[in-house]
Amino acid sequence: MTIDPVTSVRCLIVIPCLNEARYLEPLVRQLEPALAELNATLVIADGGSTDGTRAIAAELAASVPNLHLLDNPKRIQSAAVNLAVETFGMEHDYLIRIDAHGTYPADYCRVLVEEALSTGADSVVVAMQTVGFGTFQKATAVAQNSVLGNGGAKHRAGAQSHWAEHGHHALMRISAFRTVGGYDESFTANEDAEYDYRLREAGYRIWMTARTAMVYYPRASAGPLFRQYFRYGRGRARNFLKHRARPSLRQLLPLMVAPVAAGAFLAAITWIAAVPFVLWAAACLGYGAWMALGQRNPYGPLAAVSAMIMHFAWSAGFWRELLDIRHRRVPA
Repeated sequence: MTIDPVTSVRCLIVIPCLNEARYLEPLVRQLEPALAELNATLVIADGGSTDGTRAIAAELAASVPNLHLLDNPKRIQSAAVNLAVETFGMEHDYLIRIDAHGTYPADYCRVLVEEALSTGADSVVVAMQTVGFGTFQKATAVAQNSVLGNGGAKHRAGAQSHWAEHGHHALMRISAFRTVGGYDESFTANEDAEYDYRLREAGYRIWMTARTAMVYYPRASAGPLFRQYFRYGRGRARNFLKHRARPSLRQLLPLMVAPVAAGAFLAAITWIAAVPFVLWAAACLGYGAWMALGQRNPYGPLAAVSAMIMHFAWSAGFWRELLDIRHRRVPA
């Protein structure tokens, strides 16, 4: 009899969530077959939901074997994952992080474990495809799936399997996670990139797999999208301050958007001050027009607007954190 190596390890599957009543039960039902197949424990770490998520999670915990509801008083995702590992990690080999705001292939967890076992990787990351439903969400999905919105990030566009520096977090070896101290809970965003930096510095390896991916649902309106990317920008700045980890070229370009937008107000003194802002806006809107005409995508123009919101919010968040004297020193 051939022994399936996947069944020889134990997995801790963690869903950090806050107000995810719309998505939680369908997501758990997707993951339920993997619980038995992988000898896994599923933990819903709730950050104090007020939309009915907790009641749904409690009902699921009562009916689904090996599912636990865990209170996350710190609310943020990094703390949720750390708490789940602290509570249940000793009994498991691998941690699989699942975002409540997404859907996954039926064999997602199995493929992650297979990739970890075959490569010896300490972390397996995946590509992320963004999908929307309403008009603004669809346009934002188009933007996030395009070079205009993601700058060519490999964990957005998808890539061949390769050893990587960073990607969308999927599976982590719990012993490595514990050794490097888990997520830094002072990061409310970008905790994954900060963790990957420490993981690599400690000599561990990250594998980007092309065998599976996840589907993510973006924010459905401009306000939440702005706030999300503002947090992302602040998180990237905190990573820079903590590790002197320079932004990549694809991040340096949008980094200049907030200063350019601020400088445009000087157009009252000289019209030249508005030129950089006009060029950026024209480039974005032109790309949106190209998507509409060249790719026959009707969401192209609105996708350009979504991308402009993301650029400006990310840049504003980065500079907000970088110029905040209180955070000039980020604890190690």
